[in-house]
Amino acid sequence: MEWQIILALVIGIPIVVFPLAYIWYLNIGGIVLAIKHAREKRTAREKFNPEQETVQEMEYNAALSETLKRYPWNK
Repeated sequence: MEWQIILALVIGIPIVVFPLAYIWYLNIGGIVLAIKHAREKRTAREKFNPEQETVQEMEYNAALSETLKRYPWNK
């Protein structure tokens, strides 16, 4: 092969391979993150007790009690 072809390959291959490797890295990262979230959801579902107050309900009740302390309805 002539040196021009070798130089073109040496310059062209990284230009093609690096973006492909970056996209592959993003895809694998997304898959790993999705698996992690699915495991967390499964664990939370297994531990869920319907009689137990949820985090949203606890935050709502705390905010409501703070508001009622600050601005009482019956003066």
